[in-house]
Amino acid sequence: MHWFRDKLGDLPYRIHKPEGTIFLWLWLEGLPISSQTLYERLKTRGVLIVPGYNFFVGMDDSWRHKHECIRVSYAQDADTVQRGVKIIAGEVARAYQS
Repeated sequence: MHWFRDKLGDLPYRIHKPEGTIFLWLWLEGLPISSQTLYERLKTRGVLIVPGYNFFVGMDDSWRHKHECIRVSYAQDADTVQRGVKIIAGEVARAYQS
C-alpha cells in the first residue's frame, strides 16, 4: 500500500481495505479512461491487472465505480511488485493528464 501511496501521490485514488488477500483493490476516482483501457495499456508494458468491471456482474453498466477500479496482485517478489506499481502509477497519471 505504501508503494502506491508514494507513487500515486495526489492523484484521486483510494485503496480498499485489504482483508488478508494477495491483492489490492485500487479505486481511481474519476478515471478518464475505463479500467479495461488501463488494462490494455498496462499489458503492453508487461504489467497485468484485472479490470474491476469483471467483478460487478449484473450491475448497471453506467455506474462509474465499476469502471474506475482495478485489482492488483502483489503475489510476486518485492522488486517485481515495486516495478509494477511504478508502471501502474505512470499510466494512471498519464490518463488523468489527457
